Amino acid sequence: MVEPPSDSGTQGITGIFARPYIDLAPYLDLAPLGELHDEICLGLTQVPIDYTGGSHRTMGIMPPSRLGEALADYGEVIRGLGDEEFATFQRLSDDPSAIDRSARATLEFGEEREIPLSRRQMLWLKFRHGVYFPWKVYVELIPNRYWSDKSRSEGKDFTRLARSFFPKTIAYVKRLPFSSIGRCNIMGLEANDHGTVHRDGEGEGARAEGDRGVEREPDHFITLCPAGNKRLFLWDERARRKTAVAGRAYWFNDHDYHGVEADPFFRYSVRIDGTFTPEFIEALRRDHGRAAGAGAVAEAGGVAEAVAETGGAPRDGEEAAA
Repeated sequence: MVEPPSDSGTQGITGIFARPYIDLAPYLDLAPLGELHDEICLGLTQVPIDYTGGSHRTMGIMPPSRLGEALADYGEVIRGLGDEEFATFQRLSDDPSAIDRSARATLEFGEEREIPLSRRQMLWLKFRHGVYFPWKVYVELIPNRYWSDKSRSEGKDFTRLARSFFPKTIAYVKRLPFSSIGRCNIMGLEANDHGTVHRDGEGEGARAEGDRGVEREPDHFITLCPAGNKRLFLWDERARRKTAVAGRAYWFNDHDYHGVEADPFFRYSVRIDGTFTPEFIEALRRDHGRAAGAGAVAEAGGVAEAVAETGGAPRDGEEAAA
């Protein structure tokens, strides 16, 4: 995840091809998802479970209007630890020698940071300091250290544990329309937990270096929701409005703010990052990428305005929720 410019917090929804998101059901065979759901639920009982999230406010990737929903942020908690508590935090590391207490003011911990958190550190931060980790089920089927490398497949593969406990899931992922895959994980939320609203990139107005003002294409990935019960939404900070994301397979612009509604049961999804095949991305452009609509997004600053200007109506599941 990239820390955004400080003046980019009031963005609308940029979307993809003038739509808030793309439902991929017409392009993928979703019939096996029921079988994958059975495998994943059983497999999660057999493998080590990590946490993720928990520092979105410190990372600067939350919209200003929703900062409070991060509750206790571990970046803030770690900075506020006294010397004795920091010594406890150090002892709980998988490699205590990597933490130089004399230089603690310069050290950064956790996601996208120099020193990852151990499972014991995360549990202690939760139990002792009330840190809120939204995603308390996190399993990397293809590990990836840095967000900027998530689409690169070089030197990466499915783990031994993934091959042992999720073989059908792996076989399905390999059939998806990617020319390369750099990251694959299972992310789950416990009952009554919400996914804090955040974005995974610089937000609208982000430009690729040397592109002379052309919008950078959204990162390629597919989210699978085998149970179909994870309520993801996109957040328009400018309009203070949600757009629900419906379906069991979809692609959205992860530079847009997004979060997950709380529900009284466990929910999860599988996210696969990589590079789409040329044929697949061309099919999506052909079906969704009207030039007039894309221009309207850039001029109006949001998908809702683009839909109105091109005369298109949102499909089921794309209506803005109050």
